[in-house]
Amino acid sequence: MKEFASIKLTVTKSRFHAHLYAIDSIDELKEIQKAHRHMYKKANHHCVGAVAGGQEYFRDDGEVGKPGRVLLELLKRNGMENHAIVVSRIFGGTKLGVGGVSRAFRQAGEMALEALE
Repeated sequence: MKEFASIKLTVTKSRFHAHLYAIDSIDELKEIQKAHRHMYKKANHHCVGAVAGGQEYFRDDGEVGKPGRVLLELLKRNGMENHAIVVSRIFGGTKLGVGGVSRAFRQAGEMALEALE
């Protein structure tokens, strides 16, 4: 696994930390998720979208709005085979709602992809 990009986005006091990784297999995600839980101890959710070796994976980690699926769709739309996006959210005290959460995760993922360019 190799980290290509890392960004921070703040939406209504919630902080979203997005990281883009190059991966060889879905199995690498366990280690990446463990690292994110250690890096962002205050984060309530660590959502993942990944495509590797012809497999697709997403995890919402209890977050509303299916953000893992949103991140997976970003990778697929951009033709990012063998990559993963992990976004950790530190809750800022204001609920964003289902649509707001999806938009924030999508924006954080897009920013990570743009940082790659």
